[in-house]
Amino acid sequence: MTQNSYSLTPRAAVITTDAEALAAARHLAEQALAGAVERDQQRIYPRELLNQFTLLGLGSISVPREFGGGGLSFQTVAEVFRVISASDPSLGQIPQNHFGLIQFILGEGSAEQQQFLLSEVVKGQRLGNGGPEKNTQHTRDVQAQLVTTSQGLQLTGEKFYSTGALFADILATTAFHAEQPVMAFIPLPADGVEIVDDWSGIGQRTTASGTVKLQQVIVPADLTMPLPAADKPTLRGAVSQLIQAAIDAGIAQGALDEALVFVRSSSRPWVDAGVSRNADDPYILADVGRISTELSAANALLARAARVLDNIDPQSLTAENCARASIAVAEAKVLTTEIALRASEKLLEWGGSRATLLRHGLDRHWRNARTHTLHDPVRWKNHAIGNYYLNDVLPARHAWI
Repeated sequence: MTQNSYSLTPRAAVITTDAEALAAARHLAEQALAGAVERDQQRIYPRELLNQFTLLGLGSISVPREFGGGGLSFQTVAEVFRVISASDPSLGQIPQNHFGLIQFILGEGSAEQQQFLLSEVVKGQRLGNGGPEKNTQHTRDVQAQLVTTSQGLQLTGEKFYSTGALFADILATTAFHAEQPVMAFIPLPADGVEIVDDWSGIGQRTTASGTVKLQQVIVPADLTMPLPAADKPTLRGAVSQLIQAAIDAGIAQGALDEALVFVRSSSRPWVDAGVSRNADDPYILADVGRISTELSAANALLARAARVLDNIDPQSLTAENCARASIAVAEAKVLTTEIALRASEKLLEWGGSRATLLRHGLDRHWRNARTHTLHDPVRWKNHAIGNYYLNDVLPARHAWI
């Protein structure tokens, strides 16, 4: 197996219990909250926090123990992302693809590839995503080419939405090779790879989800994997979407937490309310009750979806159990999308005009929610759920369902 030439970071810890993972996530979330407004407003990367995420051992909690990882449950993975994203969802989103790629390696890699790449993850290497291509017909349309030359395999193409690539030790991206789609893993730094932070979205500002330019990049022949056939049962989409939903649930939690503090301490009641504190406004009290209930429901569906994944034997995947996992996650994703948007909007409504002042940075919650929830259109989640229950149609298999 190809040996990587990049320098290793200090070896990461290995977390082997749920309690350790959640304690590490809460510690990191506490650290992240303090500078969240400044990082958002000035587009400051959370590099040190991301390094803490890795060195604490959070990056390998889903790696099976046979490869040296924590082998923890999807319930714990989802809760780790939810807790961190409540403080800073950009920090939550950066390693999102890292975990999706771990699942891809487990599903599509050879035993040797799994051993090499997952051992690197356990040591503290981060996987980054060379995302879909911006000017193609749809997100699964791949134009990048991997060709055989006298110097070996060379990859040329341009990618966008490349969350995590700027902070990665190993870049993973798709290309066509001999008319077959493959995933190529490229140890960084590498000649011909240019990672550009041209992400200008209104939210998730510090994810660096921009462009990756690849010009005749040498790809180790033993670090390419075929993309799975459309009819192959896989949990990759369900795992990826579970983390997406956890990030949205975290955004909702962060918005609600900050709303409660702001309403109590920094807002004033409406003139007709007849109360001395905004926190006693009966309409706000009812709103808070509704939002809290909806968030509890979303969190419950998120936990249920994770349990469905945990109860599936990865060695016995079928079209039916993979569909069941995708539908459970889709149901959670519908509610986490809705509550992330509603809680972040209600925060501004309850706080009044002063809640929009730049110094408070409260608008970041809505911008983050609106941006991140666009990753996968929720209307197609509802369609997949309805088609599954009404017509017994299994959902499509890809990373977005």
